Amino acid sequence: MMEESKEASERKIRPGGAAGEKFELLMGLLRELFQLDKGDLDFGLYRVMNMKAAEIEAFLTKDLLPQAKSGLSRLKAGQVELLAFDLARETDALKRVGLDNETIEKAPLIVELRAKHKSAVEDAATEGHVYNHLYQFFSRYYDGGDFMSLRRMKANGDTSYLIPYNGEEVKLHWANADQYYIKTTENFSSYIFGHENWPAQARVRFEIAAADTEKDNIKAQNGKDRRFVLTTRQGKVPLSEDGNQLVVSFDHRPLTEAEAAALPGNNNVQARLNEETHESILQLATKLDPVWANRLALPAPTECDPGRTVLARHLAVYTAKNSFDYFIHKDLRGFLHRELDLYLKTEIMALDDFDPDNADDQARLSRVLVLMSAVRGIGGKIIEFLAQLEDFHKSIWLKKKFVLETNYGITLDKVPESLRAEIAANAAQVDEWVELYALDEITGFTTPLPANFLRDNPHMVVDTRHFDRDFTDRLLIALADGAAVASLEEDLDGLLVHGENFQALTLLQERYCNQVECIHIDPPYNTQTSGFMYKNGYQHSSWLSMMENRIRASVTVLSENGSFLCHIDENEYERLYFMVD
Repeated sequence: MMEESKEASERKIRPGGAAGEKFELLMGLLRELFQLDKGDLDFGLYRVMNMKAAEIEAFLTKDLLPQAKSGLSRLKAGQVELLAFDLARETDALKRVGLDNETIEKAPLIVELRAKHKSAVEDAATEGHVYNHLYQFFSRYYDGGDFMSLRRMKANGDTSYLIPYNGEEVKLHWANADQYYIKTTENFSSYIFGHENWPAQARVRFEIAAADTEKDNIKAQNGKDRRFVLTTRQGKVPLSEDGNQLVVSFDHRPLTEAEAAALPGNNNVQARLNEETHESILQLATKLDPVWANRLALPAPTECDPGRTVLARHLAVYTAKNSFDYFIHKDLRGFLHRELDLYLKTEIMALDDFDPDNADDQARLSRVLVLMSAVRGIGGKIIEFLAQLEDFHKSIWLKKKFVLETNYGITLDKVPESLRAEIAANAAQVDEWVELYALDEITGFTTPLPANFLRDNPHMVVDTRHFDRDFTDRLLIALADGAAVASLEEDLDGLLVHGENFQALTLLQERYCNQVECIHIDPPYNTQTSGFMYKNGYQHSSWLSMMENRIRASVTVLSENGSFLCHIDENEYERLYFMVD
């Protein structure tokens, strides 16, 4: 049938079910798209989603459904009208050949058309079909938190892909080309939590006993994704006590064959592991100290999971925080609208299957046009709402970030004599010099440092992070000596920015625009032993997005005759060459 997609690899909503069930399935997907199932995640962009959760839920439950019903009422009215037209046409045809009314009423075709016409008004099959197409459309582009540029079409019975093209002589395209790459590392710091009903000092600490990513910082191949499981590392125990803290130790590794076999399928693997981990921790805690088991089992219910415990809540947050990838689409509105137009033409209209000389195809064409109108109308409203949130995320990502701390490294030969005694008495500064310069091996080293020791070593660097704000201000004032601040800045011959590299480049845009003579980078080569965090299944695409975002930002500060140098090997050389070109 023209209305039905032939994409065999995609999940289907069987058209025989009630429209209400299909609508709920669509709503479940939309809740996933809007990240409403991540309500406990209070880091990064998920904080924004939590702030908008009430508006999103109102849109889904109050706005979308009435809009859908309104649009679909016109669709069903059109279907009834077409069936009535077919019934009248066939009745007239039988009358013209001389059949009486009684014979006409018993004719198989007339009986069939009357049955269809009678049920069309109350049957929600067509309504459910619209939800089916909306589900298929949004699920085919959505992949684990991001929308991927996978423009599908049918060619000779197989699935082919289109790429956006504007007539360029050479076109380099990758799946994440229209996205910002956000995540550049994993954070395996300890996760500590308490509870209002626990004693004030009682805490639980999640920590990593072993993590493959610490070794090579790359994503595993498909089917070998790393998961959080209670440690099985030799010499480590999953649960232990450290004063008032209960320590839970995890491994972050691929599952063994036996572990994977016990969890068939690829969906929500970590969530199912968390359920097993939850039970194991409670059992181990009961043996270690039943008090801890009782604390962890305290209720922390949600509307979707009224039986959730404190432990289950924090397991979900901890594993999610350390395993999510982040991309932000540069133009989600335009992308999804273009893809929806393509979907309507290739999957619903399916002109390749249309025969203009076939009467049945001609009759279905009108019905298909009304169906397309309904899918476009409802889908467009969903796209607009998704795009508003994505644009908000993009504005946050592109906004210049606050500098949290500024320190100066200044050699002793530039420091006034009046400040040297204070510097020599600073134990943290002296300890740093011992580590950097091995001062304790130099003749004459004692603590506190004598004044002549600083004079004899004028090229040691004073780091103002070891001093209070008052000292730093006095040092800078002495260095400026009444000159303009800009003059002091010109005297500084280096700048070190500690932060995420895209944000650092954004910070430097205006100050260093067209001033940098040479840029030298040594990015991850993206090999199996020296890679980086990437979207599952999109190792090269994610790498290209990461590089494109940051190289584009760095070009702004490069002077007209500046040089751009990049280390790379054969793994990404060709892709990087064409992208830079």
